Amino acid sequence: MEERRSISKEQIIMAYVATCIETTARYLKTDYKNVFERMERVGMIDKYILPNYEPLHSESRDVLAERLVECLTNWEEQV
Repeated sequence: MEERRSISKEQIIMAYVATCIETTARYLKTDYKNVFERMERVGMIDKYILPNYEPLHSESRDVLAERLVECLTNWEEQV
C-alpha cells in the first residue's frame, strides 16, 4: 500500500516563494540566485511575498511574474 505524506502549510508557502523566485528569474531571463539576492536586498520576500501569499498564489504565472518584477524594480529604485 502506498504511504501518503503530508506537508505543512509553512512548507507549501516556502515552496511557493521558490516558485516566485524562479518565475521572476525566467521572466527576466536571468539566474534565480540573482533574483533571490535582489529580493533579499530589498526585503521583498519577507515584506511582500510572504504577507501577500493568499492573493498572489491565485494569480497566473504570467501575471505573477509581471507583478513581482514591477515590485522588485520599484523597491530597488527606493533603496
